[in-house]
Amino acid sequence: MSEEVTRLDEFAAPFNKQITVMQVTYDNGFSMLRLRIREGHRFTIIDLDPVTARHWGELMSGWATAQPEG
Repeated sequence: MSEEVTRLDEFAAPFNKQITVMQVTYDNGFSMLRLRIREGHRFTIIDLDPVTARHWGELMSGWATAQPEG
C-alpha cells in the first residue's frame, strides 16, 4: 500500500524535542495524522485516525486553556 506524506508543521518543544506533524494519505484515500517526536537520536512515531486525533486535540486544548498564563 503506497502513501503520500504531507508535512503540516514542525516545531521545537521543551527539553530539546523536535515535533513534526504530517498527514499521511494512503492510496485508498484513508488519511491519518502522523506525529514524529525527535529526542536526540531517538524517534517516537504515532499515527492517529481522525477520531483519536480529535479526542486528543480537544483534551490538550482544554488542558492548555486551564493552565495559568506565564
